[in-house]
Amino acid sequence: MHAPGTLVSDVSDHGVLLLHGLSSSPLEMRFLARYLNGQNFATCIPVLEGYSAGTAEQPMEQWIDAAVAAFDSLADRYRRVSVCGLSMGAALALALVRRRPKAQAVMLLSLTLSYDGWAIPWYRFLLDWVYYTPMRSRWRYREREPFGLRNEALRAKVARAMQRSTISEVGPASISLPALHEASRLAAFVRTNLKDIERDCLIVHAIDDETSSPHNARFVAANIGASFLRTIWLDDSYHMITSDNEREVVARECASFLRESAAASDAAAGGDVPVVSRALARRLRQLAAVGRERV
Repeated sequence: MHAPGTLVSDVSDHGVLLLHGLSSSPLEMRFLARYLNGQNFATCIPVLEGYSAGTAEQPMEQWIDAAVAAFDSLADRYRRVSVCGLSMGAALALALVRRRPKAQAVMLLSLTLSYDGWAIPWYRFLLDWVYYTPMRSRWRYREREPFGLRNEALRAKVARAMQRSTISEVGPASISLPALHEASRLAAFVRTNLKDIERDCLIVHAIDDETSSPHNARFVAANIGASFLRTIWLDDSYHMITSDNEREVVARECASFLRESAAASDAAAGGDVPVVSRALARRLRQLAAVGRERV
């Protein structure tokens, strides 16, 4: 019996845990999960108690515990497990990998440590103060256009969905103030612990991200402890890169990175690695050398 949102691959030894954005649902990661499964990766998009839409709100420590439990469930079945997060889910992925350093790799999509994009309201900085007032239980941040989407047709579809429901394929219609407060706490925790995270890391971010500016990606790239780091910039998407114009690019880059990370690990361990190009052969030798120096 597998958890909801799990796509099993019986021909793979590599599972991928996919973490959606704050107060959202597995719908955000559905396209990526199906693509990775088609590339023979097992995938799981868990509903996390206290973090996902439809669950009772809890402190961010409980979010991390729930994500760790989902990781451990995959690790019981697959030799390798990697973690991929979207938006605040990317921050959660970093906190998870710090707790589970045996993770193969971590992939950060539209990483959000600060809500500092061009579409964020000017009063965002006041919300931490409002949290300590009676408004705490009543105020909610309401999503508005462009809903993280550069694709205008999809944006119109999501706008209609937001009118009918509290959730759409690109996230919730609104987010509570307590959830935003806990997200700020999670981001602060991650910022201070980046050096402890040494797993292979892929960062994919849109240069026009309206929710989290490129500064988020640059900060992590400059401070994370990963020895193998790749950053990819997108120029035809906004925040929701798993649904927007370049979702196929995102999916392909994730699959390629996962294969390369696994091959590099095997090379460092002295395994028999099929080499698909001279460039990859050089990279594998370099990474294997780094691995030997660290032992």
